[in-house]
Amino acid sequence: MLQIYNNLTRSKETFKPLVEGQVGLYVCGVTVYDYCHIGHGRTYVAFDVLARFLRYSGYNVKYVRNVTDIDDKIIHRANDKGVSFEQITEQFKAEMDADFARLGILPPDVEPTATQSMSDIIAMITQLIERGAAYQGEQGDVYFSVSSFADYGKLSKQNLADLRAGERVGVASDKRDPLDFVLWKSAKPDEPHWESPWGKGRPGWHIECSAMSKQCLGEHFDIHGGGSDLQFPHHENEIAQSEAANGCQFVNYWVHTGMVQVEKEKMSKSLGNFFTIRDVLKEYRPESVRFFLVSSHYRSQLNYSSDNLDAADASLERLYQALRGLEATNGKVLSDYEQRFVSAMNDDLNTAEAMAVLFDVARELNRARKEGTADVANLAFTLRSLGDLLGLLQQDPDAFLQSSNQSEALDVARIEQLIEERNQARSDRNFARSDEIRDLLLEEGIVLEDSREGTRWRKEG
Repeated sequence: MLQIYNNLTRSKETFKPLVEGQVGLYVCGVTVYDYCHIGHGRTYVAFDVLARFLRYSGYNVKYVRNVTDIDDKIIHRANDKGVSFEQITEQFKAEMDADFARLGILPPDVEPTATQSMSDIIAMITQLIERGAAYQGEQGDVYFSVSSFADYGKLSKQNLADLRAGERVGVASDKRDPLDFVLWKSAKPDEPHWESPWGKGRPGWHIECSAMSKQCLGEHFDIHGGGSDLQFPHHENEIAQSEAANGCQFVNYWVHTGMVQVEKEKMSKSLGNFFTIRDVLKEYRPESVRFFLVSSHYRSQLNYSSDNLDAADASLERLYQALRGLEATNGKVLSDYEQRFVSAMNDDLNTAEAMAVLFDVARELNRARKEGTADVANLAFTLRSLGDLLGLLQQDPDAFLQSSNQSEALDVARIEQLIEERNQARSDRNFARSDEIRDLLLEEGIVLEDSREGTRWRKEG
Protein backbone atom coordinates (compact mmCIF):
# COMPACT_ATOMS: atom_id res chain seq x y z
CA MET A 1 0.00 0.00 0.00
CA LEU A 2 1.24 3.47 -0.87
CA GLN A 3 2.29 5.55 2.12
CA ILE A 4 2.29 9.24 1.23
CA TYR A 5 3.31 12.26 3.28
CA ASN A 6 0.31 14.52 3.81
CA ASN A 7 1.28 18.10 4.59
CA LEU A 8 -2.18 18.65 6.05
CA THR A 9 -1.41 16.26 8.92
CA ARG A 10 2.42 16.45 8.75
CA SER A 11 2.62 12.65 8.65
CA LYS A 12 2.84 9.67 6.32
CA GLU A 13 -0.55 8.14 5.69
CA THR A 14 -1.82 5.08 3.85
CA PHE A 15 -3.29 6.36 0.60
CA LYS A 16 -7.00 5.59 0.32
CA PRO A 17 -8.79 7.15 -2.66
CA LEU A 18 -12.30 8.54 -2.34
CA VAL A 19 -13.50 6.13 -5.03
CA GLU A 20 -11.91 2.69 -5.10
CA GLY A 21 -9.58 2.29 -8.06
CA GLN A 22 -9.74 5.96 -9.08
CA VAL A 23 -7.54 8.94 -8.24
CA GLY A 24 -8.19 12.63 -8.77
CA LEU A 25 -4.86 14.51 -8.88
CA TYR A 26 -4.56 18.29 -9.28
CA VAL A 27 -1.20 20.07 -9.54
CA CYS A 28 -0.81 23.83 -9.73
CA GLY A 29 0.70 24.60 -13.11
CA VAL A 30 2.90 27.28 -14.59
CA THR A 31 2.13 30.97 -15.02
CA VAL A 32 3.16 31.26 -18.66
CA TYR A 33 5.03 34.54 -19.01
CA ASP A 34 8.66 33.34 -19.18
CA TYR A 35 10.80 30.25 -19.76
CA CYS A 36 10.46 27.48 -17.18
CA HIS A 37 13.30 27.10 -14.70
CA ILE A 38 14.88 24.00 -13.21
CA GLY A 39 12.62 24.30 -10.14
CA HIS A 40 9.63 23.79 -12.43
CA GLY A 41 11.40 20.75 -13.83
CA ARG A 42 11.87 19.33 -10.32
CA THR A 43 8.20 19.74 -9.38
CA TYR A 44 6.60 18.46 -12.57
CA VAL A 45 8.98 15.52 -12.96
CA ALA A 46 8.07 14.52 -9.39
CA PHE A 47 4.33 14.57 -10.11
CA ASP A 48 4.91 12.81 -13.42
CA VAL A 49 6.54 10.00 -11.43
CA LEU A 50 3.62 9.97 -8.97
CA ALA A 51 1.08 9.69 -11.80
CA ARG A 52 3.09 6.92 -13.49
CA PHE A 53 3.36 4.94 -10.27
CA LEU A 54 -0.32 5.34 -9.39
CA ARG A 55 -1.24 4.00 -12.83
CA TYR A 56 1.22 1.13 -12.47
CA SER A 57 -0.43 0.37 -9.11
CA GLY A 58 -3.76 -0.15 -10.90
CA TYR A 59 -5.47 3.19 -10.38
CA ASN A 60 -7.42 5.03 -13.04
CA VAL A 61 -5.80 8.45 -12.63
CA LYS A 62 -7.29 11.75 -13.76
CA TYR A 63 -4.32 14.10 -13.65
CA VAL A 64 -5.18 17.78 -13.93
CA ARG A 65 -2.48 20.44 -14.27
CA ASN A 66 -3.71 23.95 -14.92
CA VAL A 67 -2.16 26.81 -16.86
CA THR A 68 -2.35 30.33 -15.43
CA ASP A 69 -2.81 32.49 -18.52
CA ILE A 70 -3.94 35.77 -16.95
CA ASP A 71 -1.87 37.40 -14.22
CA ASP A 72 -0.08 40.65 -13.35
CA LYS A 73 3.24 39.25 -14.59
CA ILE A 74 1.72 38.25 -17.92
CA ILE A 75 0.17 41.69 -18.38
CA HIS A 76 3.42 43.46 -17.49
CA ARG A 77 5.41 41.28 -19.91
CA ALA A 78 2.88 41.92 -22.71
CA ASN A 79 3.03 45.68 -22.10
CA ASP A 80 6.84 45.62 -22.09
CA LYS A 81 6.85 43.75 -25.42
CA GLY A 82 4.03 45.80 -26.92
CA VAL A 83 1.97 42.70 -27.74
CA SER A 84 -1.29 41.18 -26.53
CA PHE A 85 -1.33 39.04 -23.39
CA GLU A 86 -2.54 36.13 -25.55
CA GLN A 87 0.64 36.31 -27.63
CA ILE A 88 2.75 36.04 -24.48
CA THR A 89 0.81 33.10 -23.08
CA GLU A 90 0.72 31.22 -26.39
CA GLN A 91 4.48 31.64 -26.84
CA PHE A 92 5.48 30.53 -23.37
CA LYS A 93 2.91 27.74 -23.18
CA ALA A 94 4.54 26.29 -26.31
CA GLU A 95 8.00 26.76 -24.80
CA MET A 96 6.86 25.02 -21.59
CA ASP A 97 5.45 22.07 -23.55
CA ALA A 98 8.72 21.70 -25.46
CA ASP A 99 10.86 21.83 -22.30
CA PHE A 100 8.65 19.35 -20.45
CA ALA A 101 8.61 16.94 -23.40
CA ARG A 102 12.41 16.90 -23.48
CA LEU A 103 12.43 15.99 -19.78
CA GLY A 104 10.05 13.10 -20.45
CA ILE A 105 7.15 14.70 -18.56
CA LEU A 106 3.93 13.17 -19.90
CA PRO A 107 1.07 15.59 -20.62
CA PRO A 108 -1.68 15.77 -17.97
CA ASP A 109 -5.07 14.28 -18.76
CA VAL A 110 -6.72 17.69 -18.48
CA GLU A 111 -5.03 21.10 -18.80
CA PRO A 112 -7.55 23.85 -18.00
CA THR A 113 -6.70 27.52 -18.34
CA ALA A 114 -7.95 30.44 -16.28
CA THR A 115 -9.29 32.38 -19.27
CA GLN A 116 -11.36 29.37 -20.38
CA SER A 117 -12.75 28.89 -16.86
CA MET A 118 -14.15 32.37 -16.27
CA SER A 119 -17.77 31.26 -15.81
CA ASP A 120 -16.70 28.73 -13.14
CA ILE A 121 -14.59 31.38 -11.38
CA ILE A 122 -17.47 33.87 -11.35
CA ALA A 123 -19.88 31.18 -10.11
CA MET A 124 -17.60 30.32 -7.15
CA ILE A 125 -17.14 33.97 -6.17
CA THR A 126 -20.92 34.38 -6.29
CA GLN A 127 -21.30 31.40 -3.94
CA LEU A 128 -18.80 32.90 -1.51
CA ILE A 129 -20.61 36.24 -1.42
CA GLU A 130 -23.98 34.51 -0.90
CA ARG A 131 -22.52 32.54 2.02
CA GLY A 132 -21.08 35.62 3.69
CA ALA A 133 -17.47 34.58 3.05
CA ALA A 134 -16.69 37.33 0.56
CA TYR A 135 -17.56 40.98 -0.03
CA GLN A 136 -17.08 43.74 -2.55
CA GLY A 137 -15.03 46.69 -1.37
CA GLU A 138 -15.80 50.31 -2.08
CA GLN A 139 -13.24 50.41 -4.88
CA GLY A 140 -14.84 47.47 -6.73
CA ASP A 141 -12.51 44.59 -5.83
CA VAL A 142 -14.03 41.46 -4.29
CA TYR A 143 -12.25 39.95 -1.26
CA PHE A 144 -12.41 36.71 0.66
CA SER A 145 -13.07 37.30 4.35
CA VAL A 146 -10.43 35.28 6.19
CA SER A 147 -12.16 35.76 9.56
CA SER A 148 -15.23 33.96 8.16
CA PHE A 149 -13.27 30.72 7.84
CA ALA A 150 -12.44 29.29 11.26
CA ASP A 151 -9.89 26.76 9.95
CA TYR A 152 -7.71 29.28 8.13
CA GLY A 153 -4.06 28.26 8.62
CA LYS A 154 -4.67 24.52 9.03
CA LEU A 155 -2.37 23.56 6.14
CA SER A 156 0.55 25.88 6.82
CA LYS A 157 0.00 25.87 10.62
CA GLN A 158 0.02 29.67 10.58
CA ASN A 159 -1.36 31.63 13.51
CA LEU A 160 -3.80 34.40 12.50
CA ALA A 161 -2.64 36.76 15.24
CA ASP A 162 0.97 36.39 14.11
CA LEU A 163 -0.01 36.90 10.47
CA ARG A 164 -1.97 40.04 11.27
CA ALA A 165 0.96 41.43 13.23
CA GLY A 166 3.00 41.32 10.05
CA GLU A 167 0.37 42.83 7.78
CA ARG A 168 -0.61 46.42 7.20
CA VAL A 169 -3.62 47.84 5.40
CA GLY A 170 -2.63 50.60 3.02
CA VAL A 171 -4.34 53.97 3.21
CA ALA A 172 -6.23 53.36 -0.02
CA SER A 173 -7.17 49.78 0.80
CA ASP A 174 -10.81 48.82 1.17
CA LYS A 175 -10.12 45.49 2.89
CA ARG A 176 -11.97 44.84 6.13
CA ASP A 177 -9.05 42.79 7.45
CA PRO A 178 -5.37 42.93 6.44
CA LEU A 179 -5.41 39.16 5.75
CA ASP A 180 -8.35 39.26 3.32
CA PHE A 181 -7.27 38.38 -0.21
CA VAL A 182 -8.62 39.39 -3.58
CA LEU A 183 -10.99 37.17 -5.56
CA TRP A 184 -11.89 39.64 -8.32
CA LYS A 185 -9.85 42.66 -9.40
CA SER A 186 -11.78 45.57 -10.89
CA ALA A 187 -10.57 46.57 -14.33
CA LYS A 188 -7.79 49.09 -14.78
CA PRO A 189 -7.39 51.12 -17.97
CA ASP A 190 -5.93 49.19 -20.91
CA GLU A 191 -5.91 45.83 -19.05
CA PRO A 192 -7.66 42.64 -20.14
CA HIS A 193 -11.03 42.26 -18.44
CA TRP A 194 -14.21 40.18 -18.34
CA GLU A 195 -17.80 41.06 -17.47
CA SER A 196 -19.04 40.04 -14.02
CA PRO A 197 -21.78 40.89 -11.49
CA TRP A 198 -19.23 43.21 -9.83
CA GLY A 199 -18.29 45.05 -12.99
CA LYS A 200 -15.50 44.54 -15.49
CA GLY A 201 -12.38 42.89 -14.10
CA ARG A 202 -10.33 39.71 -13.82
CA PRO A 203 -9.84 37.00 -11.23
CA GLY A 204 -7.27 36.84 -8.47
CA TRP A 205 -4.75 34.02 -8.69
CA HIS A 206 -6.00 31.87 -5.80
CA ILE A 207 -9.62 31.58 -6.96
CA GLU A 208 -8.53 30.31 -10.38
CA CYS A 209 -7.22 27.00 -9.03
CA SER A 210 -10.23 26.43 -6.76
CA ALA A 211 -12.59 26.90 -9.69
CA MET A 212 -10.57 24.83 -12.16
CA SER A 213 -10.05 21.91 -9.76
CA LYS A 214 -13.78 21.86 -8.96
CA GLN A 215 -14.63 22.01 -12.65
CA CYS A 216 -12.35 19.04 -13.46
CA LEU A 217 -12.42 16.88 -10.31
CA GLY A 218 -15.40 17.97 -8.23
CA GLU A 219 -15.75 19.66 -4.85
CA HIS A 220 -13.73 16.99 -2.99
CA PHE A 221 -10.85 15.02 -4.49
CA ASP A 222 -7.81 12.96 -3.53
CA ILE A 223 -4.46 14.72 -4.07
CA HIS A 224 -3.45 18.34 -4.57
CA GLY A 225 0.18 19.16 -5.24
CA GLY A 226 2.75 21.77 -6.08
CA GLY A 227 6.02 23.23 -4.90
CA SER A 228 6.47 23.83 -1.19
CA ASP A 229 6.54 27.58 -1.85
CA LEU A 230 2.83 27.38 -2.74
CA GLN A 231 1.78 26.01 0.63
CA PHE A 232 1.24 29.54 1.94
CA PRO A 233 -0.58 31.58 0.93
CA HIS A 234 -1.76 29.96 -2.31
CA HIS A 235 -2.84 26.53 -1.10
CA GLU A 236 -4.03 27.87 2.24
CA ASN A 237 -6.27 30.30 0.38
CA GLU A 238 -7.50 27.58 -1.96
CA ILE A 239 -8.64 25.53 1.03
CA ALA A 240 -10.41 28.48 2.63
CA GLN A 241 -12.35 29.60 -0.44
CA SER A 242 -13.15 26.07 -1.68
CA GLU A 243 -14.42 24.76 1.65
CA ALA A 244 -16.33 27.99 2.36
CA ALA A 245 -18.00 27.82 -1.06
CA ASN A 246 -18.70 24.10 -1.21
CA GLY A 247 -19.35 23.28 2.44
CA CYS A 248 -17.17 20.15 2.41
CA GLN A 249 -13.54 19.07 2.68
CA PHE A 250 -11.56 20.17 -0.34
CA VAL A 251 -8.62 17.73 -0.61
CA ASN A 252 -7.55 14.63 1.34
CA TYR A 253 -3.78 14.65 0.67
CA TRP A 254 -1.57 17.70 0.19
CA VAL A 255 1.77 16.85 -1.47
CA HIS A 256 4.61 19.36 -1.91
CA THR A 257 8.02 19.14 -3.53
CA GLY A 258 11.19 20.60 -2.03
CA MET A 259 12.92 23.61 -3.50
CA VAL A 260 15.99 23.64 -5.76
CA GLN A 261 19.11 25.25 -4.38
CA VAL A 262 22.18 26.23 -6.39
CA GLU A 263 25.45 25.42 -4.65
CA LYS A 264 23.37 25.25 -1.43
CA GLU A 265 21.90 28.72 -1.89
CA LYS A 266 18.30 29.51 -2.83
CA MET A 267 17.90 29.84 -6.59
CA SER A 268 17.12 33.47 -7.37
CA LYS A 269 17.45 35.85 -10.29
CA SER A 270 18.78 38.50 -7.91
CA LEU A 271 21.64 36.19 -6.86
CA GLY A 272 22.52 35.42 -10.45
CA ASN A 273 22.14 31.67 -9.91
CA PHE A 274 18.89 31.20 -11.84
CA PHE A 275 18.79 28.48 -14.51
CA THR A 276 16.08 27.84 -17.06
CA ILE A 277 15.44 24.30 -18.23
CA ARG A 278 16.69 25.20 -21.70
CA ASP A 279 19.89 26.65 -20.21
CA VAL A 280 20.57 23.36 -18.47
CA LEU A 281 19.73 21.31 -21.58
CA LYS A 282 22.40 23.18 -23.52
CA GLU A 283 24.97 21.50 -21.27
CA TYR A 284 23.41 18.14 -20.37
CA ARG A 285 21.44 15.39 -22.02
CA PRO A 286 17.72 15.68 -21.17
CA GLU A 287 17.47 12.21 -19.66
CA SER A 288 20.52 12.88 -17.49
CA VAL A 289 18.77 15.98 -16.14
CA ARG A 290 15.66 13.93 -15.40
CA PHE A 291 17.83 11.30 -13.69
CA PHE A 292 19.29 14.07 -11.51
CA LEU A 293 15.80 15.37 -10.65
CA VAL A 294 14.49 11.97 -9.52
CA SER A 295 17.68 10.86 -7.78
CA SER A 296 16.70 12.41 -4.46
CA HIS A 297 13.45 12.30 -2.50
CA TYR A 298 10.83 14.68 -3.86
CA ARG A 299 10.35 16.43 -0.49
CA SER A 300 14.05 17.14 0.03
CA GLN A 301 15.94 20.28 -0.95
CA LEU A 302 17.70 19.51 -4.25
CA ASN A 303 21.16 20.99 -4.72
CA TYR A 304 21.80 21.97 -8.33
CA SER A 305 25.48 21.86 -9.24
CA SER A 306 27.62 20.85 -12.19
CA ASP A 307 29.19 18.10 -10.06
CA ASN A 308 25.79 16.60 -9.24
CA LEU A 309 24.67 16.74 -12.87
CA ASP A 310 27.94 15.20 -14.06
CA ALA A 311 27.46 12.38 -11.53
CA ALA A 312 23.89 11.83 -12.75
CA ASP A 313 25.06 11.65 -16.37
CA ALA A 314 27.78 9.13 -15.51
CA SER A 315 25.35 7.00 -13.49
CA LEU A 316 22.80 6.90 -16.30
CA GLU A 317 25.58 5.89 -18.70
CA ARG A 318 26.29 2.88 -16.48
CA LEU A 319 22.69 1.72 -16.78
CA TYR A 320 22.61 2.16 -20.55
CA GLN A 321 25.95 0.38 -20.86
CA ALA A 322 24.38 -2.64 -19.18
CA LEU A 323 21.59 -2.63 -21.78
CA ARG A 324 23.79 -2.01 -24.79
CA GLY A 325 23.48 -4.59 -27.53
CA LEU A 326 20.53 -6.36 -25.88
CA GLU A 327 16.93 -6.78 -26.99
CA ALA A 328 15.00 -5.57 -23.95
CA THR A 329 11.44 -5.54 -25.32
CA ASN A 330 10.68 -9.18 -24.52
CA GLY A 331 10.91 -11.06 -21.28
CA LYS A 332 9.38 -10.97 -17.82
CA VAL A 333 9.92 -8.66 -14.88
CA LEU A 334 11.78 -10.57 -12.17
CA SER A 335 9.60 -10.50 -9.08
CA ASP A 336 12.30 -10.10 -6.42
CA TYR A 337 13.60 -6.87 -8.01
CA GLU A 338 10.07 -5.65 -8.73
CA GLN A 339 9.03 -6.21 -5.11
CA ARG A 340 12.01 -4.24 -3.80
CA PHE A 341 11.39 -1.43 -6.27
CA VAL A 342 7.68 -1.22 -5.48
CA SER A 343 8.36 -1.34 -1.75
CA ALA A 344 10.64 1.68 -2.08
CA MET A 345 8.10 3.60 -4.15
CA ASN A 346 5.28 2.73 -1.75
CA ASP A 347 7.35 4.42 0.97
CA ASP A 348 6.36 7.97 0.00
CA LEU A 349 7.91 7.62 -3.47
CA ASN A 350 11.43 6.90 -2.27
CA THR A 351 12.97 7.23 -5.72
CA ALA A 352 16.54 7.16 -4.37
CA GLU A 353 15.98 3.67 -2.95
CA ALA A 354 14.13 2.59 -6.09
CA MET A 355 17.05 3.70 -8.24
CA ALA A 356 19.40 1.64 -6.10
CA VAL A 357 17.38 -1.40 -7.24
CA LEU A 358 18.03 -0.43 -10.88
CA PHE A 359 21.77 -0.52 -10.26
CA ASP A 360 21.47 -3.92 -8.58
CA VAL A 361 19.68 -5.20 -11.68
CA ALA A 362 22.37 -3.68 -13.92
CA ARG A 363 25.16 -5.33 -11.92
CA GLU A 364 23.44 -8.70 -12.14
CA LEU A 365 22.84 -8.16 -15.85
CA ASN A 366 26.54 -7.45 -16.46
CA ARG A 367 27.46 -10.61 -14.54
CA ALA A 368 24.91 -12.70 -16.46
CA ARG A 369 26.21 -11.43 -19.81
CA LYS A 370 29.78 -12.24 -18.84
CA GLU A 371 28.86 -15.74 -17.73
CA GLY A 372 26.37 -16.34 -20.54
CA THR A 373 23.47 -17.33 -18.26
CA ALA A 374 19.85 -17.59 -19.32
CA ASP A 375 18.68 -14.64 -17.19
CA VAL A 376 20.04 -11.96 -19.54
CA ALA A 377 16.78 -11.27 -21.41
CA ASN A 378 14.66 -11.12 -18.26
CA LEU A 379 17.17 -8.91 -16.44
CA ALA A 380 17.28 -6.49 -19.37
CA PHE A 381 13.47 -6.43 -19.54
CA THR A 382 13.29 -5.86 -15.79
CA LEU A 383 15.72 -2.94 -15.98
CA ARG A 384 13.77 -1.30 -18.78
CA SER A 385 10.37 -1.89 -17.19
CA LEU A 386 11.27 -0.58 -13.75
CA GLY A 387 13.16 2.32 -15.28
CA ASP A 388 10.02 3.28 -17.20
CA LEU A 389 8.20 3.96 -13.92
CA LEU A 390 10.72 6.74 -13.33
CA GLY A 391 10.63 7.88 -16.96
CA LEU A 392 14.11 6.47 -17.63
CA LEU A 393 15.88 3.93 -19.86
CA GLN A 394 13.46 3.97 -22.79
CA GLN A 395 15.95 5.14 -25.43
CA ASP A 396 18.01 2.89 -27.63
CA PRO A 397 21.24 2.49 -25.63
CA ASP A 398 23.46 3.39 -28.61
CA ALA A 399 21.33 6.48 -29.29
CA PHE A 400 21.81 7.66 -25.71
CA LEU A 401 25.48 6.78 -25.39
CA GLN A 402 26.34 8.42 -28.71
CA SER A 403 24.29 11.55 -28.00
CA SER A 404 25.58 14.88 -26.80
CA ASN A 405 24.09 18.11 -25.53
CA GLN A 406 22.33 20.31 -28.05
CA SER A 407 25.14 22.87 -28.15
CA GLU A 408 27.42 20.20 -29.67
CA ALA A 409 26.60 18.63 -33.03
CA LEU A 410 28.45 15.34 -33.39
CA ASP A 411 29.74 14.46 -36.84
CA VAL A 412 28.66 10.82 -36.67
CA ALA A 413 29.74 10.04 -40.24
CA ARG A 414 33.27 11.29 -39.50
CA ILE A 415 33.44 9.27 -36.27
CA GLU A 416 32.32 6.10 -38.05
CA GLN A 417 34.82 6.74 -40.85
CA LEU A 418 37.68 7.11 -38.37
CA ILE A 419 36.63 3.91 -36.60
CA GLU A 420 36.62 2.10 -39.94
CA GLU A 421 40.08 3.52 -40.70
CA ARG A 422 41.30 2.40 -37.26
CA ASN A 423 39.94 -1.10 -37.80
CA GLN A 424 41.79 -1.29 -41.10
CA ALA A 425 45.00 -0.04 -39.42
CA ARG A 426 44.68 -2.76 -36.77
CA SER A 427 44.09 -5.33 -39.49
CA ASP A 428 47.27 -4.08 -41.22
CA ARG A 429 49.07 -4.22 -37.85
CA ASN A 430 49.66 -0.47 -38.09
CA PHE A 431 49.21 -0.03 -34.36
CA ALA A 432 50.74 3.45 -34.31
CA ARG A 433 47.97 4.74 -36.60
CA SER A 434 45.34 2.76 -34.66
CA ASP A 435 46.45 4.37 -31.40
CA GLU A 436 46.62 7.78 -33.03
CA ILE A 437 42.97 7.56 -34.11
CA ARG A 438 41.86 6.33 -30.70
CA ASP A 439 43.69 9.21 -28.99
CA LEU A 440 42.30 11.75 -31.47
CA LEU A 441 38.73 10.64 -30.78
CA LEU A 442 39.35 10.50 -27.04
CA GLU A 443 40.44 14.15 -27.12
CA GLU A 444 37.01 14.91 -28.60
CA GLY A 445 35.27 12.96 -25.84
CA ILE A 446 34.62 9.86 -27.97
CA VAL A 447 35.38 6.62 -26.15
CA LEU A 448 35.95 3.45 -28.21
CA GLU A 449 35.04 0.03 -26.83
CA ASP A 450 36.40 -3.06 -28.58
CA SER A 451 34.67 -6.41 -28.21
CA ARG A 452 34.16 -9.66 -30.09
CA GLU A 453 31.11 -8.04 -31.74
CA GLY A 454 33.21 -5.15 -33.08
CA THR A 455 33.99 -1.59 -32.02
CA ARG A 456 31.35 0.56 -30.40
CA TRP A 457 31.68 4.19 -29.43
CA ARG A 458 30.04 6.50 -26.92
CA LYS A 459 30.18 10.16 -26.04
CA GLU A 460 31.84 10.71 -22.68
CA GLY A 461 29.85 13.10 -20.49
